[in-house]
Amino acid sequence: MTDDVTPAADALDDLSDLGEPHSSDCLACHVLDRADGVIDGKIGTPQHFAIEDERRLFALLRKAEGSIADGVTSFAGSMKFVYLHGIWFGIWVALNVGLAGIDSEFDKFPFGLLTMIVSLEAIFLATFVMISQNRQAARSDIRSKIDFENNIRSEVWAVHIGQALGIDPEHVEEIVRQTAAAAEQSLLRTA
Repeated sequence: MTDDVTPAADALDDLSDLGEPHSSDCLACHVLDRADGVIDGKIGTPQHFAIEDERRLFALLRKAEGSIADGVTSFAGSMKFVYLHGIWFGIWVALNVGLAGIDSEFDKFPFGLLTMIVSLEAIFLATFVMISQNRQAARSDIRSKIDFENNIRSEVWAVHIGQALGIDPEHVEEIVRQTAAAAEQSLLRTA
């Protein structure tokens, strides 16, 4: 997909030009206008619906640095990482206290060099984890934008279909309010 706006934005382009009031005899559009509590003729702007192609956005997120950070974080969060460190620490201690039968003590007790290496490793691992978390947050933002577009699209279609079927929007909204209030009360009672 190029820098074109999505079909939802195309559909709304003639309904609302950058938030300008929408003048229409469409009763469903009047219901949508009232949905925000203010009857002002504005039912949305095209910028709200211009979500880019998800795969292209994910591809932008998958830079080499991010891929490396994800790989390191994935390995650091595995049991292989724990086993490798257990073996490494065991060998290090065995070599430096003479348990290996080799007189090659290079880091005397209390193992200052080992402490420094492990501290540096912790710093780098923490950085890799934060990079991975930032990438995951960016993915979540993209998904949220796509969900928002789909929710708006569904509402616009539902209101128009309801209008075409002659369903009373005020009645439906009252049922929605009552159901939402009952669900909220139920959640409060169980909490």
